[in-house]
Amino acid sequence: MIRKYRELTRLEMEQVDKEETIVLIPVGALEQHGNQAPLGTDDIIAEAMVEYLGKALEEAGEADFPILAFPVIPVGLSTEHKNFCGSITLKPDTYYHLLYDISESLYRHGFRKIAFLVCHGGNLPVIQILSRELRSELGMSPFILSSGAFGHPDVQATISEGNHYDFHGGEMETSMVMAVDETLVKLETSEAGIPSAFVGNQTLKTGGNVTIGWVSEDWKTAEGKPIGIGGDPGGATAEKGRIILETSAKVLVPGLMEIRKWKA
Repeated sequence: MIRKYRELTRLEMEQVDKEETIVLIPVGALEQHGNQAPLGTDDIIAEAMVEYLGKALEEAGEADFPILAFPVIPVGLSTEHKNFCGSITLKPDTYYHLLYDISESLYRHGFRKIAFLVCHGGNLPVIQILSRELRSELGMSPFILSSGAFGHPDVQATISEGNHYDFHGGEMETSMVMAVDETLVKLETSEAGIPSAFVGNQTLKTGGNVTIGWVSEDWKTAEGKPIGIGGDPGGATAEKGRIILETSAKVLVPGLMEIRKWKA
């Protein structure tokens, strides 16, 4: 069972072994996930991942693993989604300083290991920079974990046949939300999205691959309407979501074991 940071009293927190304990910080987002999934999809998945990770640690014989789950950071860097109604984004420097200040507070209280559980890919670039700075300036040991093992064979097997481009807000993410609460998903209003700006384009090569920035409007329906999601979420089910969450949690366990051994 993973203990939750916010549920400890001050006295209990004082007794925590700060040198050994890993503070797990789930970072989510508040942004559009198509017509069918809630704006808080990433936050919902983040909270679920903490629960599934606790179960995976228990199954691995690590029920007393030294980890504290910080409250989910509910808003992140969602610039690519800002033109869709309901999406909220912080600016990169705001997001950086928010996470830095949280980390610095943890450092002041004696914690030396933190692990960012990234539940929205758009947050990753800032967190990568932040991690280097925290290690350089404070001597902390920051680690970065991904909340979804989307490339794992067991996860890939959940995608419906012919469902190309499954990505943001697609079948996998929608299924994960359904595993938590099916009433939050409105599959009857779902539409498929394709990366219209990139289909058929060749990768630019100038001595290496070039990655172009993207925005959600690049993902459109067959009729050309911006939909901001990848693939067809229509085949999503709660059972598929459970498989994805369980698999993703189990994949993280070996990494946490290595973090436990790390000495700052």
